[in-house]
Amino acid sequence: MEALTLDDFVARFSVSGTNAPPAVFEVINDRFLRVNLGFSFAGGRPPLEEVWTKMGSMVAYTGELKFHREGTFEHGFKHALKKMVTDEGATLVKAQCVRPGAPVQLYLADEGKSVAVVRLAGDAIFVNGNDLLAFEPTINHKITMMRKISSVAAGGLFNVRLEGHGFVAILTHGKPITLPVAADLPPVFTDAEATVAWSGNVTCDFHTDFSIRTFFGRSSGESFQMKFVPPAGGARGFVIVQPFEEHPPPPPSSSSGGGGADVDVGGLVEGLGGLLGS
Repeated sequence: MEALTLDDFVARFSVSGTNAPPAVFEVINDRFLRVNLGFSFAGGRPPLEEVWTKMGSMVAYTGELKFHREGTFEHGFKHALKKMVTDEGATLVKAQCVRPGAPVQLYLADEGKSVAVVRLAGDAIFVNGNDLLAFEPTINHKITMMRKISSVAAGGLFNVRLEGHGFVAILTHGKPITLPVAADLPPVFTDAEATVAWSGNVTCDFHTDFSIRTFFGRSSGESFQMKFVPPAGGARGFVIVQPFEEHPPPPPSSSSGGGGADVDVGGLVEGLGGLLGS
């Protein structure tokens, strides 16, 4: 890379704000998300005054913001219990303008991953908890969980379901691909550690191919896959996969020290939720 003067360096990499940003969510240099808060937009869209972000993803902002970590019981008991049981670090933070109407530009990034923005128009999407960067407050979100820890020993314990109208920013290692899911197409299986997101109209479960080779250390290394079931009625869905196997934090260890217990976390959450209410 050629050597630059300080003035040339600043000019080349400048992302100075504008009086009329083109969108609420902007991807900068493929690795940054700029959220334009407090700005007026064409078409009569009201200014965005707050946004949900992944905890620890703020790298800079211009203007005045305040940050609030998502409350443990903000979305009910079941939501709180799932967060406590999974403990995978996908805590959300709400960034809010200090002075309504005063423009703020918030820059988000996470471990150098690529950023992609999708717009929901009343539909739904599931996103891996570690791959969700930001979304508008007009979108409803809740944690969804694979029912058995033993089924996800290699990754992907929980995901976030997002539904409504607004922008969502997701993270990927490199450029992702999308695979269609439909009844008239071959079934879709993916590596849990490479799966980023999927449409809300498909059903996801875990598929295993355990055999005697697995127990003697001679498996293919691909014993766990995610299986996607097409939506009913001839509709089509999709799965987003990245070119990288992302190893999530391990699930919480058992206090009993048994090590091999098949813990039905989903059943525990639903059972306690039914007893204590949501």
